[in-house]
Amino acid sequence: MKPSILIVDDEAGVRSALSGVLRDEGYEVETVASGEACLDRATRAPFDLIVLDVWLPGIDGLATLERLRERRVDAEVVMISGHGNIESAVRAIKHGAFDFVEKPLSLDKTTLVVRNALRQRRLESENRALRARVDRQLTMVGESHVIRQLREQVAMAAPTNGRVLILGENGTGKELVARSVHALSRRRSAPFVEVNCAAIPEELIESELFGHVRGAFTGAVADRRGKFELADSGTLFLDEIGDMSLKTQAKVLRALQEGVVDRVGGTSSIRVDVRVIAATNKDLPAEIAAGRFRDDLYFRLNVIPIFVPPLRDRDEDIPLLTTYFMEQLAAEYGRRAKTCDPTALAAMRRYHWPGNVRELRNLLERLMIMVPGETIEARHLGLGPVAPPSVEASAPLADGPLLPLLDARDRFEKDYILKVLATHGGNMSRTADALGVERSNLYKKMRAFGIGPMRRDDP
Repeated sequence: MKPSILIVDDEAGVRSALSGVLRDEGYEVETVASGEACLDRATRAPFDLIVLDVWLPGIDGLATLERLRERRVDAEVVMISGHGNIESAVRAIKHGAFDFVEKPLSLDKTTLVVRNALRQRRLESENRALRARVDRQLTMVGESHVIRQLREQVAMAAPTNGRVLILGENGTGKELVARSVHALSRRRSAPFVEVNCAAIPEELIESELFGHVRGAFTGAVADRRGKFELADSGTLFLDEIGDMSLKTQAKVLRALQEGVVDRVGGTSSIRVDVRVIAATNKDLPAEIAAGRFRDDLYFRLNVIPIFVPPLRDRDEDIPLLTTYFMEQLAAEYGRRAKTCDPTALAAMRRYHWPGNVRELRNLLERLMIMVPGETIEARHLGLGPVAPPSVEASAPLADGPLLPLLDARDRFEKDYILKVLATHGGNMSRTADALGVERSNLYKKMRAFGIGPMRRDDP
C-alpha cells in the first residue's frame, strides 16, 4: 500500500509542483489550501504524512499543527515556510513536527525530508507492533481469584528493587511472572538475563554466572563476561535455583550481599547493580533441612515470595487459556483458530494437568495440527481418565468410617492448612500467599477448625 501524503499550502503553484514530484516518487497525494480544510480532511481520512505551510489564511500552520495533535492525528508533519525563523522552527518541533523546510523549496531536499519522515513513521509503527506483541506474550491469562491475586502481587512487587522468589510446579509460568516483574519495573529498559541453573553443568555454572579470564581453565581462550555483568542495571532471573550446588550458592550469596563478582581466574572484583529474581519448583525449607540449600541464601532471595498456582487450582481459566493459545497458534501456523466444544472444555476442566499450563499449550498445538475439522471434541483430546485423588488427600478417610461430604471436606481443609503452615514454619503471611487467600480469611478458617497460631512472633 502506497504511503499517503496531504499537502497544505495556499499557493496553487507550490501544491502543483510538490504533488507532482511526490506522485512521481510513488506516493498517494492530496492537496488543500487552508488549515481548516486540513483539519477537516485529516480527521476524516488517515494520512501517513502532512506537508504543512506555516503562513496560511485563517488559522496558520502552527495553530493547525497544535489542533492536529489535540485531535490525536498521528501523521508525521513536515513544516514549510517562506518566512522561516528559528522561533517558528523551534515551536514547530516542540509540537511534534518532524522537520522544518524553508522556501523556496528545493524539491530534492523536500523529497529527502519526506522520505526520512515516512521511514521514521514506519519504524515507530513497527516498534509499537513489537511492543504490543511482547505485551501479549507477558499476559497472565485468567480471571480466577488466584490469578487476579497473582497479578496484584506482581504489580506491587515490580516497582521496587526487592528480590523475588517465585514458587510453583513445573509448567505453571514462573518465567512469565519473572518477565512481567521486570517489564513493570524501573529497570525495564535494561537487560533481562535468564540462567537455567538446572541446565548448566556444575563445572561451568560459575563461569556462566561470573565470567572468566583468558587461560582460567582449558578452553578459556578469551575473557568472558558472566550473566551478573550482562544483567548490570537490569534483572537476573535464576531459574531452578534449588538445583544449584552449595559451592556456587556461596558465591551467589556474596554477590547479593556485596554487589560484586569475581571472574573465574580473575584478580579484581567487579561491581554490579542487579535485581535478582529466583524461581524453583522445590520445597526450599525441606532442601535446607536436608543440607542441600543454604538457609542464608534462602533468606536473601525470599524477600518477596510469589506463589504461582497450578492449573488444576484455576480450572475456570481453562476456556480463556484455550482461546488465547489457539489464537497464538493460528497466527504461528497461518491457520484459522479451532474452537473447543462444551464436551471438550468440560473434559479439560476435569483433568488433573500434571504439566500445568505448558501441558495445555502443547496439547492445543497437537490439536491444531492433527484435528482436521474446525471443532475440537472430547474424543480428540486423548487425556485419559481424570486423575484420582492422591493417597495423601484421601488418607484422612481411609482408616475410619465414611463421612458425610461436608465433614470430609472440613477434615481435608484442616489437614491441608496444617500441612502448609508447617511448610512455612507457621508464618501466617506466607501460608496465606501459598493458599491463595487473604490473611483475614485464613484466620477465620483456623478459628473455625480450632487451629491456634504456630508462631508467637508472627505479626
